[in-house]
Formats: sequence, C-alpha cells, structure tokens
Amino acid sequence: MLATILIPIIIVFTLIILFTGIFTVKQQTSALIERFGKFRSISNSGLHFKVPIIDQIAGRINLKVQQLDVLVETKTKDDVFVKLKISVQFQVMKTNVYDAFYKLENPNDQITSYVFDVVRAEVPKMKLDDVFERKDDIANAVKRELNQAMQDYGYDIIKTLVTDIDPDAQVKSAMNRINAAEREKVAAEYVAEAERIKIVAKARAEAESKRLQGQGIADQRREIARGLEESVDVLNKVGINSQEASALIVVTQHYDTLQAIGEHTNSNLILLPNSPQAGSDMLNNMIASFTASNQIGEAMKKKNAENIYLQNKKKERRYRDPGTEE
Repeated sequence: MLATILIPIIIVFTLIILFTGIFTVKQQTSALIERFGKFRSISNSGLHFKVPIIDQIAGRINLKVQQLDVLVETKTKDDVFVKLKISVQFQVMKTNVYDAFYKLENPNDQITSYVFDVVRAEVPKMKLDDVFERKDDIANAVKRELNQAMQDYGYDIIKTLVTDIDPDAQVKSAMNRINAAEREKVAAEYVAEAERIKIVAKARAEAESKRLQGQGIADQRREIARGLEESVDVLNKVGINSQEASALIVVTQHYDTLQAIGEHTNSNLILLPNSPQAGSDMLNNMIASFTASNQIGEAMKKKNAENIYLQNKKKERRYRDPGTEE
C-alpha cells in the first residue's frame, strides 16, 4: 500500500527535476553555466540540459550590437562651452563571453568613462569651428581608445559617432546671426550680379537697336539719294539743268511734307512758308542762289587760274635772270 503511494510521488518528483534541467538560449545570446558557484560552460542558442540543482545559469550575455549615447560637456580652445553627444556602437565578442561576463561589472559605465576622458582631452585642443569640421577625428580618437581598453574585457567597438554638437546658447545665437549676415551678403551679391547682367543686356540691346536704326536710316537716305539721282536724270532729259531740277525736287518735297502733315488732323505743327506764292518764291530763290553760287565759283576759278599763271611767269624770270628781284 505504501509502495503504491510512493511510486507516483517519486515519478512526479523525478520528472520535475528533469524538466528543471532543460533550458533554452535565444538567438544572439549566450548563457554561462556554473556548478556549485564555479564556471563550468557557455551555452549558445538552442536547447540545452544542465544537471538539476547542481548546475545553475549564472547569467546571459547579449551578443547583439548595442548603442550607448554619452553626453559630454567640455570647453574648446577659444573658451566656448560645448556639449557633444557621442554614440558608441559595441558588441560582445562571441569568443570572449567569459571575459565580458566575469571581468566587467558594468560595461556602460566603463565606456562612458573612457568617452569622457578622450573627448575632454581632444576638444580643448580645438577651436569651436574646428570641432564642427573635425568631428570625425574626435569620433575616431574615441573609437581607438575604447578598442584598446574594451577588447581586454571581451567587447568590440563597432563604430563611434559624434551625433550632436551643441554650443552655449549665447554662442549659438551669435553663430546664427553671423550665418544670417553671411547669407544676406551672398544674397546681395547675387542680386547685384543679376542687376548688372540686366543692365549689360539692356545696354547691348539698346546699342544693337541704335545700330540697326542707324543702318536703316543710312539705307533710307541711300535710297532717297538714288531716287533723287534718278529724278534729276529724268529732268535733265527734258531740258532742265541740274540746279533747276534740284530746286524743283526740294519744292516738291516741301509740298509732300505739307500734305503729310495735313492728313493728321490733330497735329498742331505749322510749317512755314505754306502758301502757293511762297512755294514759287522758294523755287525762284533757290534757282537764283544756285546761279549766284555758280557765278561766284566760276569767278574764283578764274582768279585762281590767273594767280597760278602769274606765279609761273615769275618763276621763269628768276630762272632766266637769277639777279632779278621780285
């Protein structure tokens, strides 16, 4: 009777003990097994068995890449207080799980201490502008120092980034004003350049317009002169000499102008003289003027010819008789 009661109890107790010895380890995780408080083995991902009661899981180590953000406040070479946000990506090396678990109590605190030490050693050597320009150098210096220190503890530093640089509020305000002034200066230069281009283009267009206008006027005058020449030739063929033809053409153009002005009823221009008698007088005066001009020209030609003749005679006498004086 007693055996009948004890056997099921023993079976249940045995099953409980066996089940407590079975455990699983997740992916990218390692479990450290201790026996009576002493390290025994490392179990990686999968299903495992440990001796119940005797073996214990001392801890589990995360093998994934982790990130730690460290905010460091320090002072630059030009005495500007600045806050830098350093992001450190690190990972426990699978071959050094023992060191990572047993040698280092708090890896985050250790990494933070090294970040503070490196940043406060590097940034005071730089001016504020250099901190912005050389943030990659700061990140590389932090990574180099961390790798040398943390590999002994089983940690691999994957990457270090300077993700934010925040100067003092007054300095930031001054920098914003400087940047705004610089942008306004650049904008003013662009506006001035655009205005200069517009002025140059306008001047070139006006010059080209005037050139074409002058060419048009020259062509017009050339055609007018050709027409006048043809008109004079026609009048010469009917017995009118060149002077009379020129005067007649001028009078004809005068009346053409009067007619053109008369077609514009709103014109206030008065062209004098404008009577038929005035036109006749104009023609007669022009013919008389041409005649007088011809007479004066002929007289001047005759006078010049006489002067040349007298000068030649004097030269001949001097040549024949060198002692003769004028």
